[in-house]
Amino acid sequence: MVSLFSQSVFHGALSPPCLCCVKQKDQFDNLEKHTQWGIDVLEKYIKFVKERTEIELSYAKQLRNLSKKYQPKKNSKEEEEYRYTSTRAFLATLNEMNDYAGQHEVISENMTSLITGELTRYVQELKQERKSHFHDGRKAQQHIETCWKQLEASKRRFERDCKEADRAQQYFEKMDADINVTKADVEKARQQAQLRHQMAEDSKAEYSSTLQKFNSEQHDHYYTHIPSIFQKIQEMEERRIVRIGESMRTFAEVDRQVIPIIGKCLDEITKAAESVDHKNDSQLVIEAFKSGFEPPGDIEFEDFTQPMKRTVSESSLSNSRAEGKYEPKFGGKSKGKLWPFIKKNKSPKQQKEPLSHRFNEFMTSKPKIHCFRSLKRGGAGPEDFSNLPPEQRRKKLQQKVDELNKDIQKELDQRDALTKMKDVYIKNPQMGDAASVDHRLAELGQNIEKLRIEVQKFEGWLAEVEGRLPARSEQSRRQSGLYEAQHSPAVNSCAQDRESPDGSYTEEQSQETEMKVPATDFDDEFDDEEPLPTIGTCKALYTFEGQNEGTISVAEGEMLYVIEEDKGDGWTRIRRNEDEEGYVPTSYVEVYLDKNAKGAMTYI
Repeated sequence: MVSLFSQSVFHGALSPPCLCCVKQKDQFDNLEKHTQWGIDVLEKYIKFVKERTEIELSYAKQLRNLSKKYQPKKNSKEEEEYRYTSTRAFLATLNEMNDYAGQHEVISENMTSLITGELTRYVQELKQERKSHFHDGRKAQQHIETCWKQLEASKRRFERDCKEADRAQQYFEKMDADINVTKADVEKARQQAQLRHQMAEDSKAEYSSTLQKFNSEQHDHYYTHIPSIFQKIQEMEERRIVRIGESMRTFAEVDRQVIPIIGKCLDEITKAAESVDHKNDSQLVIEAFKSGFEPPGDIEFEDFTQPMKRTVSESSLSNSRAEGKYEPKFGGKSKGKLWPFIKKNKSPKQQKEPLSHRFNEFMTSKPKIHCFRSLKRGGAGPEDFSNLPPEQRRKKLQQKVDELNKDIQKELDQRDALTKMKDVYIKNPQMGDAASVDHRLAELGQNIEKLRIEVQKFEGWLAEVEGRLPARSEQSRRQSGLYEAQHSPAVNSCAQDRESPDGSYTEEQSQETEMKVPATDFDDEFDDEEPLPTIGTCKALYTFEGQNEGTISVAEGEMLYVIEEDKGDGWTRIRRNEDEEGYVPTSYVEVYLDKNAKGAMTYI
């Protein structure tokens, strides 16, 4: 089968050989330029795909960075905000965008492997094949040109020999006709003419042979070799065209393959958007910020017209003076212990000031949380979250209990793993020393015990908040300062910074407010109460300057009386004399309780 290239390019094969060779050379140049242009197109398409893959990678990287930028930071306030449906939907969108970016990375990888890599290798092979085909064409062209030159040389030699033979024959005939020429000269001319005729015959035979050979070579050249070369070049060019078409199809298929996954990502984003529930978010806000306080009751009417109705007389005035101080009608007086942190001594101004004025002052004064509630660990806030409303405090305590339980479980898992390792070491001593894990097991045991103590402490506070335990009195609700004094480097209180010799307690000015009850005539109910009996004695281990309301200063080594033992809040109530009594940290004194005292227990 004759190549289409040879049919269209070499339709002038019957032209003179020299002209045909020139045309053939021209067509080889044209084909060489065309095939080089085809390779350039292929390389241009490879460059296009490579730039597309770089764009896809850059886009995927930007999408991932964008998703990472808006991801909530761990252990931050933002993480708590993601409990709302709207923020959870946004988080789901960020995660889906991360997957979306992954699909663009897949597009880049597939295009690189299936198109760029394959076409790059194919171009190298194509260049080698093209070079081989044109080398064969140039070689065949040179061969036919060489044959043509041989034919031309043989033809010119034959022509020259024929002309010389003709001239020799004419010279012989001329010498033979001349009577003046010797017979020897005539014979010599005759022999020369015969020699030239023989040379002409030989040249003729050589030319004939060369011509037949050239015609055979020319026929093979134009009907076999060149068509075969052109056919190969045509097939090479067609493969290039087919290959670039397949690459373009692959280019589209790579995109089409990820469309279902991208569609799923978009479906998940839509699903997350549909999951946004405004009612649920509103309820979360209510649950997060409700205080648990009861609304205030109605304010009682104060009748200021009553003094106007009284009859002003000496008897009424004297009776009023004889009656002494005003006593509010609050029912029977409680004969319990003194209210802590309420001063008994009142200034004359306070005694003469009307009750309603002092009540108004109390109601309009800035509320403060008592200084003992401001004992903090590391300046973060009360450990029992007593500065929060009841409902918020309950949630914080429950969260703390859950965290501690998780920590306990981790420690237990580590202890179990080490115990199993120790058993393995005991059974197989060559695997390790069983005694090497004893120290770690002891540490884990101590950690577990400390965590359990912490859990019990927070569960007690939680039980109090939830009402599972009886409500504590004002005194027993004071924040325990014992734990903070032993474990915290800086504990906040309402006094200036002071530190004991062993560094176990530090007082600093509280940043929190103090609910300070103004001294009113309500204190009169307790002015005449009997003092509490002593239940033992104590010795001050360190100097304590009680600058807070309700505390008492003691000097190191001083002996005092104990009138109320530590109720678990870290404070002991002591008395120096009939007029001086107050609270000191339990860790600052060594208590010796009377065994006969009711409810007495030994601390030392």
